[in-house]
Amino acid sequence: MVYLTGMRGRLLVAVMAWSCGVVTAGAQTRGLAPGDYYREVTVEDVAMRPQGDLVAFTVMTIVEKENRRHREIWLQPIAQGKASGEAFRFTAPTEESTDPRWSPDGALLAFTSKRDKDDNATWFARVGGTGGEAFHLEGVAGEPVWSPDGRWIAYVKAPVRDKDGDGAPDKRPEREGWVAPDAVSRTLDAGRFDGRVVTSIRYKSNGTLTWMPHYSTRDIPQIFVVPSGGGTAVQVTRLAFAPSQLAWLPDNQTLVFTGDDQQDNEVNPDLTADLFAVARSGGEPTRLTSNPGADRGAAVSPRGDRLAFLHQSRVGAETDVLVADLDPAGRLRGTPRNLTAAWDRVPGVPRWTPDGRAVRFDAETNGNAHVFEVTLDDRAVVRLVTTGDVSIRSASESRDGAWMAYRLDSPLSPAELFVAAGDGKGATALTRLNASWLTSVVLQAPERLTWTVADGTTIEGWLVKPVGYVPGRSYPMVLKIHGGPHTQYGNTWFPTFHILSASGFFVLYPNPRGSSGYGHAFTYATRGKWGELDTEDYLGGVDTALARYRDIDPKRVGVSGGSYGGFMTNWLSATTTRFAAAVTSRSITNWESWYGTSDAQRLTEYEFHGPPWESRETYRRLSPISYVENVSIPTLIINGDNDWRTPPGDGEQWFMALKKRQVPVELVSYPRSTHDLSRTGEPWLLVDRLERIRSWFDHWLKRKVVASW
Repeated sequence: MVYLTGMRGRLLVAVMAWSCGVVTAGAQTRGLAPGDYYREVTVEDVAMRPQGDLVAFTVMTIVEKENRRHREIWLQPIAQGKASGEAFRFTAPTEESTDPRWSPDGALLAFTSKRDKDDNATWFARVGGTGGEAFHLEGVAGEPVWSPDGRWIAYVKAPVRDKDGDGAPDKRPEREGWVAPDAVSRTLDAGRFDGRVVTSIRYKSNGTLTWMPHYSTRDIPQIFVVPSGGGTAVQVTRLAFAPSQLAWLPDNQTLVFTGDDQQDNEVNPDLTADLFAVARSGGEPTRLTSNPGADRGAAVSPRGDRLAFLHQSRVGAETDVLVADLDPAGRLRGTPRNLTAAWDRVPGVPRWTPDGRAVRFDAETNGNAHVFEVTLDDRAVVRLVTTGDVSIRSASESRDGAWMAYRLDSPLSPAELFVAAGDGKGATALTRLNASWLTSVVLQAPERLTWTVADGTTIEGWLVKPVGYVPGRSYPMVLKIHGGPHTQYGNTWFPTFHILSASGFFVLYPNPRGSSGYGHAFTYATRGKWGELDTEDYLGGVDTALARYRDIDPKRVGVSGGSYGGFMTNWLSATTTRFAAAVTSRSITNWESWYGTSDAQRLTEYEFHGPPWESRETYRRLSPISYVENVSIPTLIINGDNDWRTPPGDGEQWFMALKKRQVPVELVSYPRSTHDLSRTGEPWLLVDRLERIRSWFDHWLKRKVVASW
């Protein structure tokens, strides 16, 4: 069912000019608390109708009583960049719906929804009139990609198993792939063995709660094409690897896609994805690129004469936007041109402007996230389309390029829906989903700090003051460290910082060398020197904060982080004496054991110049466990039982060492939790984690007398 109802209650809509200032209201009585997470409302996917008069967007809320998140698709009418009426719920409030996608004529909205125990999660709904029932299109069983003329739909889906030919899907064995087909060892009684026999490296993956079946038993997705009115699906490809990122040529006869014919070569050290083209009617795909490295994310120009795509020559190399000429048959002509050779940020998947004269993409830069544009003229100038100390994502433009919609969040608000002119000007908020509850809390706006390290590099960070800050009083501070390490902090919504601020802490969060958003050399400056090089950046930030605010007590500074931030928390705890307490989440303590249990070995193979048996000294030198005898500060360790990215054994090693040495330590283990606990974990557990971080620092940095060192 689709609904055309007015938005009421928390989902208030108003047209307003966006301000990144602190929300002010007489009702404010306190700062942010962990339980406020249940009140957050977040805009996620954004899709503007081709005509530019409607924006479809996903609204995510928390259902506290049921310990889950709920997602619906809403529509917002707009006219000349302003709301032309109330936003309205489009999908049933009793169902989960995401990923809105418009047909070329804007008459149909496709979305993903698992409802009525239906195996086909792809649904369609007509837009206009009074709405109606959501429906399937015969033959469409995956995220639809319409041809430019709207007559065809392509999608990627694993073929249905039907070995007996009766038209009904074969029932999959309950334990299929649990025992590797190429295993040499044998069992006496298969019925009595319910374990796993593994021969593949890929038996773990972040986000899965159990080990994965052997890859050879999986169904490889393929491309299918169906008439847009529904019909019999035609399987276009029969590949030994999975196609992705489909795009049509304007002739409506040819599809371009990304594929990696080495995807099952588990010892392949190189990037090997390429672009392929295949006829709508099927046949042998044509390889369009064969560059060393990876080519992906193709976008076809409006006239079909050019192809823009992302290229990375090798692991650790810069990612660039390349443009190549296309001949009438859809083949590349000549040498692709690098449009971003002089620009050293990391571009997202490209898309063309309507006139075909420029390419747009999303990218992070200096703590922000924005839309960028590069022209095809001789200068290939990359310019900002959107601006401000904010994070803009999921940008979607109208067919004529006159308008764009996107989700925007800031340090003082979760993501809301915005609309702006196609050139980025006149940004206007279309939703204020969090306005009602944010007026009841006090949020401190972050203050930007910069400092210079020994090699002359400028480091950027932000400092949040305590709620109710009174100059001259003494305050503790917590240094927060991001994961990655190739990610960034910045101008976006981080509830943890405000919760600590509300509890009376200064909060410092820097982007040290190794962070993304500051250029390629900055991002990989720490290669082979994790912890060793960036320690200076963190301590320089602490010194800068202490110099800026003499109220911060240097003897009451804590340190906390997750993933790489957990590693760095352990490292700083073991190699410096600057901190009085620590909270380390999903951390690494021993790189050699991590390498053997994680799902991400390629990370250190590049960063540490090889696997452990080739770079043993580096792995041991950069492992905090090598210096654990120096740790004396109270430490809270947070693990997810099903975290395959930074498996819980590393946190357990840290716990055992500190416990044996009689250092105050607690280990919190969260069930059913992956590496993403702090972002998408079960709401009850996520909120519990926030309170444990707050209470640990509250106890050790505020209520106990901290011994001087």
